[in-house]
Amino acid sequence: MRLLDRYLWRELLVPLGYCLGGFLMFWVAFDLFGELEGLQEYKMRAGDVARYYLVRTPEFLVMVLPIALLLALLYTLTNHARHHEIAAIRAAGVSLWRLAAPYFGVGLAASIVLFALNEFCVPGSADVAERIKFVRLQRQQDQAERHLIRNLGFTNTRDGRRWVIPVFNERTAEMSDPQVFWKLPDGSDIWLRAARAIWTNEVWMFLNVREFRGGGGHTNSTLVPGLQTNMLTMAAFSETPDQIRSEIKISNLLSLRKARKADVPIFEILDFLRLHPNPERSHRLWLYTKLHGRLAAPWTCLVVVLIALPFGAASGRRNIFVGVASSIFICFTFFVLLQLGLALGTGGYMPSWLAALFPNLTFGIAGLWMTARVR
Repeated sequence: MRLLDRYLWRELLVPLGYCLGGFLMFWVAFDLFGELEGLQEYKMRAGDVARYYLVRTPEFLVMVLPIALLLALLYTLTNHARHHEIAAIRAAGVSLWRLAAPYFGVGLAASIVLFALNEFCVPGSADVAERIKFVRLQRQQDQAERHLIRNLGFTNTRDGRRWVIPVFNERTAEMSDPQVFWKLPDGSDIWLRAARAIWTNEVWMFLNVREFRGGGGHTNSTLVPGLQTNMLTMAAFSETPDQIRSEIKISNLLSLRKARKADVPIFEILDFLRLHPNPERSHRLWLYTKLHGRLAAPWTCLVVVLIALPFGAASGRRNIFVGVASSIFICFTFFVLLQLGLALGTGGYMPSWLAALFPNLTFGIAGLWMTARVR
């Protein structure tokens, strides 16, 4: 069996490499034609363009890896079936499921790679790619300006604090003229205003601080000056720079309603939910559908193996291009189910976890049923 497994691996990995390389070149060429005019506006040279697409390679890999694996599997299995190799292996007493063990191993490895790329490489690659575009057009001070977020405001609904930040530096987490509003357990209001705030030793340090107090259960009460100091460390503030960055990114996506684009890492969604444990219904549906979609996406590679087995391992002599035609049909159907699941999940017509798993469950169950019927 080790000899057979090595043979099946070798016969799969060679076309998989060709499919990945071909799809990557096609995707880059297609994207380049669409972005060419914009790249020229940024005065990018050939070397800059090459670096730009090298940085974006993880983003392309996430999109083409399941498709390349499907096409390689269908090509390999169809080729084995044409030469009666699958029939010979099964006649020797090897079941179809045992024969497919190397393919499931490749699918599991591809799922792990897909998850790692999606969570740790793709989110940062977009920012690096944008910096490559701007470096040819702007001077160093302009680059520093790009890290500044102006007129930022957000509410930590979990702890009841509202932040107003005129200028926030995403890179250093430094704030200019921040203001924080919250209530004490006795119902009194506190307004903290500072010239600057910096994140140091895992706490927020406010500089040139003035504090105003008021309320105490009385409505329309006037805030009166309280504490005034050059430096104030607020260990009770649980908001971290990463949570604020997640707030910026996800709030922008929520405002644009980009519900069908899975580009927010899991940890950023969780950071946002820590600050907003009870978001409004439409935001909650969007966030949880996105979260479960991120968890379900890597398992597509294993589902690809399940669905390719019955299509490719059926007995009989067939043209090798049957595998290509089958992969096109399967990819189109999967894409339609994926978009349908996202629409049903974000619209509240289906539980978020089921909407995210809908295409994987549909194809997985269909693959199991059809594989059990293969003769």
